[in-house]
Amino acid sequence: MITAGLVFAALAALLHVYIFTMESLTWTSARTRKVFGTTAEEAETTRLLALNQGFYNLFLAIVTGVGVAAMALGHKEIGATLIFAGVATMAAAAAVLLLSAPDKARAAVIQGAFPVIAMVLLALGLSA
Repeated sequence: MITAGLVFAALAALLHVYIFTMESLTWTSARTRKVFGTTAEEAETTRLLALNQGFYNLFLAIVTGVGVAAMALGHKEIGATLIFAGVATMAAAAAVLLLSAPDKARAAVIQGAFPVIAMVLLALGLSA
């Protein structure tokens, strides 16, 4: 269970690196605008907000990734703490998105599925 939890935590981190890339590096591109459903004008107006939000996603990915690496190196308590901090925050952000914008349910599920699965699997694995 722990290995599966680590895999899902790593997938959550990778997804959040991808979200960082879209929000902070390619926000005004046609492809990213299509993903987020924004016009060129909206993307330009919100560029700095997206840049900041993207870095939040990157930092969550880093915390989670460091936790995965720590657990892989045998530092179980430190690794688990970092992973739970990272993925729980990712899952909470997905819940906020779902509650604040129900029309974005698909995005919330995409953003939150890996973190929730990682938490469940790690909790089960660590309690065994």
